[in-house]
Amino acid sequence: MSEDGDLAAIDDRFCRALRDGLGTFATGVTVVTTCADDGRAVGITINSFSSVSLDPPLILWSLSNRSPSLAAFCRAQHYAVNVLAEDQEWISSHFSVRGDDPFAPVEFIPGLAGVPLIAGCLAWFECAPEAHYPGGDHLVLVGRILRFAQGRKSSPLVFHGGCYRRLSGESQ
Repeated sequence: MSEDGDLAAIDDRFCRALRDGLGTFATGVTVVTTCADDGRAVGITINSFSSVSLDPPLILWSLSNRSPSLAAFCRAQHYAVNVLAEDQEWISSHFSVRGDDPFAPVEFIPGLAGVPLIAGCLAWFECAPEAHYPGGDHLVLVGRILRFAQGRKSSPLVFHGGCYRRLSGESQ
């Protein structure tokens, strides 16, 4: 095996181990939505969502540089982060695969600039782009929250160790 072949094997093992290690951090699950230039609704499942600042109100999330939705989100003037409830696992799975019309089975209402807000979520954060930063094989997007709402009271959809999880109960 060539030196390059050895390096590739090491890189593959390292990446898998790193992914497994990062997967030990439990995250909530969101679907980020926007409208493409042609008016078509776009949505993608994201668990790389975090608050950044209260003043000004900023959030961040990241998107793979290989995502077919990247151009739509880079050009978007508005987007929404829809925080999923534990019974919305099917929505997360639905938006994590490519399809012709991902919004066909999903109930939503139009938010700012017509951006879809998915029904039944725990919260919605309607944002304008604040900044984009290169982040390796992802683009880090910072959004300024223009409007937000809390939805129904329910447990969140959680992702941990490569699987969806449910919270076991309240902490002591």
